[in-house]
Amino acid sequence: MVAYQKGQRWISESEPELGVGVVVDLSAGRVFLLFRASETLRQYASGSAPIKRVEFRPGDTLRIHSGEMLKVDATTERDGIWIYVCGGREIPETDLSDTLSFSKPEERLFGGQVDENATFDLRLEALRQRHRIRNAPMHGFLGARIDLIPHQLYIAQEVAARLLPRVLLADEVGLGKTIEACLILHRLYRSGRAGRILILVPEPLVHQWFVELLRRFNLRVSIFDEERCQSIEAGDPEANPFLDDQIILCPLALIAGDSRRGQQAAQAGWDLLVVDEAHHLEWTPELASPEYQIVETLATAASGVILLTATPEQLGTEAHFARLRLLDPHRYCDFVTFEKERLDYQKAAKIAGKLLDGKKLTATETKSIRSLCLADPKRLSAQLSDLSRAGSTAAEELIQELLDQHGPGRVMFRNTRAAMKGFPKRKAHFYKLAPVAEGLRDELRRDRSHDDRHYSFSTDPRLNWLVDFLQKKRKAKVLLICRTREKVLSIEEILRSRLSIKIALFHEDLTLLQRDRNAAWFAEEDGAQILLCSEIGSEGRNFQFAHHLVLFDLPENPELLEQRIGRLDRIGQTETISLHVPAPQGSYLEVLARWYHEGLNAFEKPLEGGREILRQLGGRLTDLIESSAGESEIIKLITDAQKIHAKISTELELGQDRLLQLNSYRPEVAREWVEQIAARDQEVSLEEFALRLFDHFGVQVEELGARTYLAVPANLTTDAFPELPEAGLTLTADRTRALSREEIGFLTADHPIVTGAIDLLLGSEQGNSAFAIWENGNTQNVYLETIYVIEPVAPAALHLDRFLPATPLRVVVDAKGEEVSAALNPAPEELKSGSVFRLLDNGRIKQKLLPGMLIQSRQHAEEKTTLLAAKAKQVMTETLQRELQRLRDLQRINRHVRDEEITLLASHLEELTRRIEEAPVRLDSVRLIWQLPVAVE
Repeated sequence: MVAYQKGQRWISESEPELGVGVVVDLSAGRVFLLFRASETLRQYASGSAPIKRVEFRPGDTLRIHSGEMLKVDATTERDGIWIYVCGGREIPETDLSDTLSFSKPEERLFGGQVDENATFDLRLEALRQRHRIRNAPMHGFLGARIDLIPHQLYIAQEVAARLLPRVLLADEVGLGKTIEACLILHRLYRSGRAGRILILVPEPLVHQWFVELLRRFNLRVSIFDEERCQSIEAGDPEANPFLDDQIILCPLALIAGDSRRGQQAAQAGWDLLVVDEAHHLEWTPELASPEYQIVETLATAASGVILLTATPEQLGTEAHFARLRLLDPHRYCDFVTFEKERLDYQKAAKIAGKLLDGKKLTATETKSIRSLCLADPKRLSAQLSDLSRAGSTAAEELIQELLDQHGPGRVMFRNTRAAMKGFPKRKAHFYKLAPVAEGLRDELRRDRSHDDRHYSFSTDPRLNWLVDFLQKKRKAKVLLICRTREKVLSIEEILRSRLSIKIALFHEDLTLLQRDRNAAWFAEEDGAQILLCSEIGSEGRNFQFAHHLVLFDLPENPELLEQRIGRLDRIGQTETISLHVPAPQGSYLEVLARWYHEGLNAFEKPLEGGREILRQLGGRLTDLIESSAGESEIIKLITDAQKIHAKISTELELGQDRLLQLNSYRPEVAREWVEQIAARDQEVSLEEFALRLFDHFGVQVEELGARTYLAVPANLTTDAFPELPEAGLTLTADRTRALSREEIGFLTADHPIVTGAIDLLLGSEQGNSAFAIWENGNTQNVYLETIYVIEPVAPAALHLDRFLPATPLRVVVDAKGEEVSAALNPAPEELKSGSVFRLLDNGRIKQKLLPGMLIQSRQHAEEKTTLLAAKAKQVMTETLQRELQRLRDLQRINRHVRDEEITLLASHLEELTRRIEEAPVRLDSVRLIWQLPVAVE
């Protein structure tokens, strides 16, 4: 067992770019390392930490915090801390610099310790692949097991590119908000910008999120509940359970219902907070719910916040303001002001719509656009004059400025079904059944009062209809949603007594695991024919493989009806959705069915503005369903609903939603992202490299089909190989196959088995020293092939990889020290193994020639580093200065741009400049090549 002590210096074998870490804490089998150079804290399991102790030997040179370089004369150890004696001075290891480099391949070469040439080549390829992965704009998106849906990728890249992403994802039901949030989360996590992440969801959705992150993104998150918290505290009563893992997924109720847990979560510190179904966070100027209060506390401290809801404004303007207030309390501090500003969007939206449709602006609109746009007056005049010219981009430029300066899209993203393609048709089927006593109003009262008594459905005509329907649809998957658990159990009892079919249940009294298993059984081809859901099945779940939805009862809230339908009506649904509405004549269900269908067309078209319609007509609707309404009263309500629905739809089209939709999806930008990822999917270089890497570590790979493989740990050379179970792992590099076969891993640059294997190789000495004999030409020569890595050290928040990721440099020098990298690049098969001692036994070569060549090689590498750093600095400065100026301009008219964003971006520019200028270059590997004349047979 390693004896860790506070103050010891260690480096990460898998993340050498973090710099030198210092042990700052030890507790409960864990060791905590602080990497000051990159401002990163890591915790490791003491028994299996992938870290290496920093140790110098006599004759070595070390650097201390002051920058002095000192030669080590002797070493000793006191209380677990190395003491280095340098010229009469004692230097404890705590004084070592935080940016030392320890890779010494030249020592291995000079000592005759060389690896196979194939291993050297594999190591160089690993460095290049790692550079390409980290430098790719789509890093973090490539490995997602998803269809390449343009609007989802557009939102993900737009949000993830921000320094402080604090947004509301509000796409309509079925458009993929969860996928968007996971893409953003995955990108921020893989790039190192978000190390600690807290995901809060309604309790029924915990396992769905867990499975989504694992199956689609290969992210293993930790589910927290009260039992887990207590288990952690049992080992250490003073421990904060929320410090036990980096990515935590838990029900919001866990921390909202217990002040102690809420306080612990707030004190744990998070880079990113994600809250699903955010419309459940209740707030008024006078009172905030416990859920809202704890999310507000967490959001205030977190750098990034993502809220998800499909109903951003339908719950009312006040509720919408409350969610925006969580994202930016300084910007959204006054509800009255917020309501007034909403009116300003309509003018900009109308002009943007006309420009988008290619229509000519009126004189009044031209005058308005001059006051709305912040552009230089001369440029604006030129754009307005250029609008009618064929091939002009003036309209696109003006639209961009209107959206940028007046649109709400910097805070909120909302795409609607009307603007998207790929949705199925919805067909409503109504069944007029025999009348029942009191028109089911007793059932309605019980539903409202949460009466948990058993329902007697033995004579209910809906059950007779359902039995007959299921007999006719034996091969179909049927989803039934009703209000309560009691109804689910009562319906199940009747069905089991009358039919011999497979029935699955989904209600709140089942455990999360039971619900997930039942939902999975329903999804299986030979699984359950019908899934009986209480209302908790209305949110978040994806049952798009089914095409029949039975609405056994109907909710009074139109938004809840849309949630129910949204379980099947999702992008990617392949068939027309059949909505089945059985309603006894004269019952409250018949009134509701007619209200929804005839008044709002809510069954066959997504309903917008439902909350406002309910606010205006809800009282009358309640009166009608609670009493025996006459036909004339029903007709009058339906007619009024039609008028209000049409009016609200027109207002939404002309108002803020048009601007919001324009800014939430730019097809031309999204298309580029889809094409880039699709192109990378077709490349085989990463796939071929991964197979060679697996083979190097003794992984047995069997080809199962086109771009599909079975990897088995048959002859592993290390116990540390990542993500490979004993039974093996099936992997495919084909996205289509990965989507259709979830049990198969998706082999991409983002898969943990690839990134982990690269880190495993590069964190070791394997391949960093090699010797080759090259029979070529008629002369004899000696070459030194060196691989350097420009390895800037910076906090993850700076996202330095955008401009200068760890970059390998290949430098080859001849015996005179002259660089011949471009000219000397023999094919792998031309280099043969041999005894390096044939050269090293020559004292002149080992003591003079090779050290001199190494010095010349480093000089060439440093010259290349200077050029690369200068180029990276130029690109970084131009990029950030342009964005900084844009934000400053926008802030003059668009208060959505926060002061924190501008201040942070300015400080990032300054800090990135320093980090790039100070980027160190490290010798990673070296190969001695002995050129000999071609042997004559």
